[in-house]
Amino acid sequence: MVSTAAAGGVVAGAIAIGVAGYHWIGGLGWVDSFLNACMILTGMGPVDRMESPASKVFSALYALFSGLVFLTTFAIIIAPVVHRLMHTFHKEGRRSAASG
Repeated sequence: MVSTAAAGGVVAGAIAIGVAGYHWIGGLGWVDSFLNACMILTGMGPVDRMESPASKVFSALYALFSGLVFLTTFAIIIAPVVHRLMHTFHKEGRRSAASG
């Protein structure tokens, strides 16, 4: 539950960065900025074409950032499952004669 909330926070933060960038750098309205940020973050691709060089650079960097967010979110969600599996399959090692 905690990992899901943390992953949701990462995604919400990434969307906020995208919306702000598309709005102020790309010159899009708030709803279009939200749409573009969500589409890039989910890997679908951009909806609106960026015209200025600054907006193109932002869009490219946000796409790279979104890939890292995807991997981070996956890792945050899957980490507790892997941790539990490691405990489940943990086997006691052979104890040395010196330790008793």
